[in-house]
Amino acid sequence: MKSRFATFIISVIIILIILILGIFGIAIWQEVTGEEVSPQNIITQISSEDTSENQVVTPNVVENTLDNIMAENRTDTNVDTTTIQIDKYLYNQLDNESKIIYQAFEKNKENMKSGTYQVEFGNQFSSVLSQTNGQDKLADYYQSAIEAYTYDNPDVFYLSPNKMYLNIESTTRGNNVTYNVFMNQGSSNSNYLIDEFSSKAEVDRALNEIENIKNNILANRTGNTYQDIRMVHDYLVDNIEYDSSISLPNIYNIYGALVNGKAVCEGYARSFKYLMDELGIPCVLVIGTGTNSEGQTEDHAWNYVEVNGSWYAIDTTWDDPILRGGGTLPSSAKYRYFLKGSTEFYQDHTPRGNFTEGGKIFNYPTLSTSGI
Repeated sequence: MKSRFATFIISVIIILIILILGIFGIAIWQEVTGEEVSPQNIITQISSEDTSENQVVTPNVVENTLDNIMAENRTDTNVDTTTIQIDKYLYNQLDNESKIIYQAFEKNKENMKSGTYQVEFGNQFSSVLSQTNGQDKLADYYQSAIEAYTYDNPDVFYLSPNKMYLNIESTTRGNNVTYNVFMNQGSSNSNYLIDEFSSKAEVDRALNEIENIKNNILANRTGNTYQDIRMVHDYLVDNIEYDSSISLPNIYNIYGALVNGKAVCEGYARSFKYLMDELGIPCVLVIGTGTNSEGQTEDHAWNYVEVNGSWYAIDTTWDDPILRGGGTLPSSAKYRYFLKGSTEFYQDHTPRGNFTEGGKIFNYPTLSTSGI
């Protein structure tokens, strides 16, 4: 009898030990594996809005914000940028993290025409995100990449950065946190194209229209840098009408300028750079302020272009002025801002290195003192 009772007691003790070990094992497993944490979005909004009263317009950029929660899982893959070779003026000034984002956009340029393609960055930004204020730092890298990409590449006019969401997923397992980053249109937008376009087919159709006009313009190329710059300058001045209403579609991009023939200064400047790029002539788009003939200082956009190793300024918008009450201008007025040096040009133009308030300060080429 005592033997059976002892056996019973031992059995109970063994069961209790097994239960305790089981509970302890589950606790250890949960501690090791942890639970997935919902991703936090970094939302960067960049919008082009009128900031002037007359004919000087440059984009107004909204600062980065952290907002929203998205609970989705993404494959932890990195974008392969080993085959991407980029040598563009603003890109070369970016930090490595911003270059990764820029490279991903360049690699997926065709895919992004749909406005819904998701660009995967995987865990490439884990070292940044693990730092103090890591999300803020990544937001800054993202904004710099967006700015450099859109100003280096006027042909991607169809993208709307204020609809492009950079998402961060963080997964915690024990004391380890891993990150997965991807870009898409977010949950509030049907796509990240500008409002004038809604599909890849529409984007391709617009690009074909631009291509045809570009080919007609460049059919007149001479191979002489000075003459080719003048040819493009004259075409833009003669064929684009400044939109004083600041209300028409596409007035900030090359489609509005080249196809519709209506633009503000940013549309002129982007079109000039686009055509210079096609001609292989080094050119950058510059933003800053300009003081017009009435003494008003306003936001403005223009270009710098390289000729025989020196840089000169060109303002196609102000070479195509709006005359109050109509009238005509002498032909000399058409070249008032054509291939000018710093001494003359900076009398009424002041460049600004940052495209956004508090954003990365980019360097522009140093202008020749005198013009051509």
